[in-house]
Amino acid sequence: MPEFGGRPAGRPDRAGLVLGRRLAQTGGTLPASAPTATGKRPAVLYLFGFERTGVAVGDLYHLDPDPYPGQEGAERGVRLEVRLLERGPLPGSINSSQPIAVARPIWRADLLESVAGPAGSFDRTHYHPAMTGWEPGRRVFDRDLSAHPVEWVGARLASLETLLAEAGVAGGPGYAADAEALRGHVAEIMDVISRLLERVWRGELARPPDGPASGGGPAGDGPAGDGPAGARIGWL
Repeated sequence: MPEFGGRPAGRPDRAGLVLGRRLAQTGGTLPASAPTATGKRPAVLYLFGFERTGVAVGDLYHLDPDPYPGQEGAERGVRLEVRLLERGPLPGSINSSQPIAVARPIWRADLLESVAGPAGSFDRTHYHPAMTGWEPGRRVFDRDLSAHPVEWVGARLASLETLLAEAGVAGGPGYAADAEALRGHVAEIMDVISRLLERVWRGELARPPDGPASGGGPAGDGPAGDGPAGARIGWL
């Protein structure tokens, strides 16, 4: 199974969650992070790839210009998506690099919190049990997800068959093999989530844009438009 940015599986690192709780208890402030050489904020993407599906995890800074009531203001945290993977034909010899497409999303979990609130609050944490093409449905909040976000996501990933059925994706032998493989890497994915959250709370990732807010690619590129300013910084 291809793994990018991973490390050997083990128990999830709880240091990040402890750090968030300490910041929340002490009212600690987040240090500023320097932009990259291009002036853009860094964004990190992890991808765990199986035969037909993959799990993508990355940091996210998000400011919706047209939010739902009660969801106003900037958010930060970690986004996880279950994606379809597509393997393209070799473009050259048998030694040529394999084209890999991270295709449409199946399921999404957003371990987000309001930037204005304390680190580790998870007050905006939600999930999207189904996607319509590339678009998510309304946010679904769950008390257990907000209370134990990393463990909750891990439990859902451990049952890919159920997750796919709820998303309306027809199962098959390929997905069954992916589900079994994914179960063997849930602990590693949980560890990645915990470490990304720690970096968010330290102010290293999911930082706001330096200039006018805009929506677009991994570094928040794109026209701001004529409406209220929005921003989306992250790969997912």
